[in-house]
Amino acid sequence: MNDKLLALRLFVRVARTGSFSAAARELDLSQPSVSRIVAALEKDVGGALIARTTRAFTLTDVGKEYLTRVEAILASLEEADHEARGSRELRGSLRIAMPGSFGVREIIPVMPGFLARHPSLTVSLLMSDQRQDTIKDGVDVALRLGELADSTATARLIGRTQRVIVASPTYLKARGTPETPDDLATHAAIVGPAGTSAGTWSFQKDGQSASVRIDSRLSVSGNEAAVAAAVAGMGVVTTALWGCRAELASGSLIQLLPDWQMGEVEAHGMFTPGRTAKPSARALVEYLIKELRR
Repeated sequence: MNDKLLALRLFVRVARTGSFSAAARELDLSQPSVSRIVAALEKDVGGALIARTTRAFTLTDVGKEYLTRVEAILASLEEADHEARGSRELRGSLRIAMPGSFGVREIIPVMPGFLARHPSLTVSLLMSDQRQDTIKDGVDVALRLGELADSTATARLIGRTQRVIVASPTYLKARGTPETPDDLATHAAIVGPAGTSAGTWSFQKDGQSASVRIDSRLSVSGNEAAVAAAVAGMGVVTTALWGCRAELASGSLIQLLPDWQMGEVEAHGMFTPGRTAKPSARALVEYLIKELRR
């Protein structure tokens, strides 16, 4: 890699991660090497880009402006390289953020086809049920479930599925099977990211609406934990069909109130705001649109 190009990429990652060490790990360099390269870049530019203290650093005003311009240049360079090759081959790196459960259950199973089409592409999956900071984490495309919080981002709908309410056979044998939404008021609910929070759960059927007040003794921080708790007989849980498809197929969970709808859950591919989307990020989203709608 060209020395100046490496320096620019290092500067971007240092600025976005807020850490010389983190940038060093990402590019497989030592922390002193990163510091030396960034310092040489500042000398070449002729001004300080980073204001350092003993404990932290901040970007100077010059550094903030330089960062904006450099990110645009790097994105344009990758786009130009792709166009110049005159083929559909993708190269370089692609960082994808996604919810952990959705990634394991729906995305990873279809990724082999995408990677087989683009053998020169290196992919990093950032998986967490807590939404990642796309800019700080250097994310090229984020797969989001539900409403998009960032209205400035460019996003594509890649799929949608129904929200369902489920429980285990063991739980239903002990507590009975609810026949109407109102029956849920006497049941144990599991709440957290997998479903709605404790409060009111809403349903619709043939144009009529129903709401029920839900109280919960168990809350969890991730979809996998919520579904596992339901399988273990700890209560009823709502989740996207994507989150419990395998358990419904195996019989370890049973869908409740199938004639009542709780609405749909949408999945979007969101490109990092303020940055030109990489060709590989756009290609991934197009691929997932086809795969998730089958």
